Amino acid sequence: MMESIYMDYAATTPLDDAVLDAMLPWLRSEYGNPSSPYAAARKVRAAIDEARAQVADAIGAGPSEVYFTSGGTEALNLAVKGVAFAQRERGRDHVVVSAVEHRAVLEAAAFLERQGFAVAHVPVDRYGVASAEAVAEAMRPTTALVAVMHANNEIGTIQPVEAIGRLTKERGVPFLVDAVQSAGLLEVNVDDIGCDLLAVSAHKLYGPKGVGALYVRRGTKVEPLLHGGGQERGLRAGTENVAGIVGLAAALRAAVANRREAALALTALRDRLIEDIRRRVPDATLNGHPTRRLPNNVHFSFPGINGESLLMNLDLAGVAASSGSACTSGSLEASHVLLALGLPKEMAAAGLRLTLGKHTSREDVAAVADIVAETIHRLRGRAVAAARILHGE
Repeated sequence: MMESIYMDYAATTPLDDAVLDAMLPWLRSEYGNPSSPYAAARKVRAAIDEARAQVADAIGAGPSEVYFTSGGTEALNLAVKGVAFAQRERGRDHVVVSAVEHRAVLEAAAFLERQGFAVAHVPVDRYGVASAEAVAEAMRPTTALVAVMHANNEIGTIQPVEAIGRLTKERGVPFLVDAVQSAGLLEVNVDDIGCDLLAVSAHKLYGPKGVGALYVRRGTKVEPLLHGGGQERGLRAGTENVAGIVGLAAALRAAVANRREAALALTALRDRLIEDIRRRVPDATLNGHPTRRLPNNVHFSFPGINGESLLMNLDLAGVAASSGSACTSGSLEASHVLLALGLPKEMAAAGLRLTLGKHTSREDVAAVADIVAETIHRLRGRAVAAARILHGE
């Protein structure tokens, strides 16, 4: 059986051995409920507190500003809905989101619209950038929240979040940054960015699935979405996923320690893959910003190619890739991100995302470039042959 080349690190990453080792005691032998009063429970509570301090340190926050969740989607929903509901008491019923946000933000905003909020979608340029000027134009005196991601999960474009953070601070509006894709690859400091809320997820960082964190700047009002116990200082009820929380902290700590070296290595591989595909398929369209993009992200559209057929053929050839967000990979609809760039619908439905990681080699990059090019040429050849048959040639 052909060995697969994994090129979908933006969807999820393999669990790092060191992270698993950190988690194992909390899966096997340390099982006390952290809300209980006895010694075994206090030991578990101490592990959560230590993990909270480590996550906070990694993003330049205070431990009391970090809240653990079940992942990035919950963290983003808590931020969008929780802040909006809290701000409505002040007469603020308007939310600003960029047009290329993750579905977790866009669908949360759509939910708010059904509750009577107004939502403005900030347009982006052809590279997927939402400028601070465009954000300013979308804001109102009643704006309760601005949400602009750090880096796009589909096309990798890095947003000018620092400039947007200065703008929102001047206007006194809470600012949410989705750092799920960027936290393991880019410098993330909440004060440098100027955000009031920031979301991360462990499984994008070689950590476990099912755990994430939301940073909430001290003084920012957030209405809880889950009610029950008093966990996470009353903001997120439910018994804590102790092993997952420890794993998130271990993964984020390792990512910060190795970030610069990893980014340089991945950028070199990324640029080599882009160059090789462009050389072999000259009409390939690179989506996203050519340089201000995540170090591991390559995203192309190919004229005349059906996206579903391309992914199926790459899978048969041993390449694990995607069209965009893993959360919508089952959908045949055109990508909302590519449509926002101004791509025609047929091109927006035919994107190919290749994302690299710590186990990607130069040999993998060379092989994938060859396989992609050969697959494109073969599919185009079939299309030409089918057209000739259809026209009786």
